[in-house]
Amino acid sequence: MPEYTVLAVLSVVAVLAYELRWARTGLLRRRSWWVALGICYAFMVLVNGWLTKLSAPIVRYDADQRTPWRVPWDIPVEDYLFGFSLMVLVGVLWVRAGRRLGDPREPAAPDPEAVPGAGAGTPSRLAGR
Repeated sequence: MPEYTVLAVLSVVAVLAYELRWARTGLLRRRSWWVALGICYAFMVLVNGWLTKLSAPIVRYDADQRTPWRVPWDIPVEDYLFGFSLMVLVGVLWVRAGRRLGDPREPAAPDPEAVPGAGAGTPSRLAGR
């Protein structure tokens, strides 16, 4: 597999692992996130399509370092993967920063000590509910 393709796939795997394993923001379960991602991709297609069109490319890729797959308007598939990684990582970091700053629109990260039925005498934020 070409180097650019390998790096693109690894970027997606790394960002998804970060979100699902460590950050756990729940961003990928939000409908609003997928709508925002679609809007970003719409603009990416317009700009990237113009930059990479085969008829008069402004940006050229080494053919040995990527796959030959291009969808729509000659955009290399790897660009979608890198774009996905970038947008997810920025979204996850944004949500985490909002939580740290106390944004009331962002639910707090689950407190591992706030487990219902944790036993008598165990401090819990859920006490009194």
